Parts: sequence; structure tokens; C-alpha cells
Amino acid sequence: QVQPVESGGGSVQAGGSLRLSCAYTYSRYSMGWFRQAPGKEREGVACISPGGIIRYTNAVKGRFTISNDNAKTTLYLQMNSLKPEDTAMYYCAASRRDVAVFCLISRSYDYWGQGTQVTVSS
Repeated sequence: QVQPVESGGGSVQAGGSLRLSCAYTYSRYSMGWFRQAPGKEREGVACISPGGIIRYTNAVKGRFTISNDNAKTTLYLQMNSLKPEDTAMYYCAASRRDVAVFCLISRSYDYWGQGTQVTVSS
């Protein structure tokens, strides 16, 4: 299985927390979380390189944390202090390459999950 599989979305009130998970098959992939709200373009949220370099989009810095398990086959996105503007479909993406500084750009990735919905109410 090459396609990542996301889980953990849901509905929460503003200020709450959710943790997303993404199962994938190869420990040396670059991995990223993206989101797309209705009527908006897909945007990079957080990403991690095979060497452990992490990047976040400015809108989530200090609130979201990307991590993976020791086997590096499960990716997580811990989302705290959620805001209504975080409402979106969240996607996990994987690339066989080390996409480095381009890891928040969607075209850097080869494989995409089906997405999991996150809804934050005010």
C-alpha cells in the first residue's frame, strides 16, 4: 500500500484539540499535511523530511505539531487551540524524495490520502 490513509478528523469547538494520524508504508518518505477549505486552494500545513526537518505554515505555528512514530510509518498532526478558520479537509501526502525546503508545496508529493474532515465551531 503506497497511498497514505488518514484518520482522526471530527468536529470540535474553538479552543479544542484533535490529533490526526496517517499510516504509510515507507520510512524514508518526505511526509506532509495539507488542508483545503471550500472555495480555497490546498495549502501546506506541516511537513517532515526523512532526516527530521520540520516546517509549518505561519498560521499554525505554536498550535500544531507534526511527528512520526519510531518506525516512521505513522504520521501525526496534533492540533491544539483550534480556530474556526482551521476548518477544512486535511490530507496526508508522501514523496519518495527528500523534498526539503519544498515540503509545504503540494506538487512536491506523489501520493495522497483520501482526506479527513476537521470542523471547528465557534
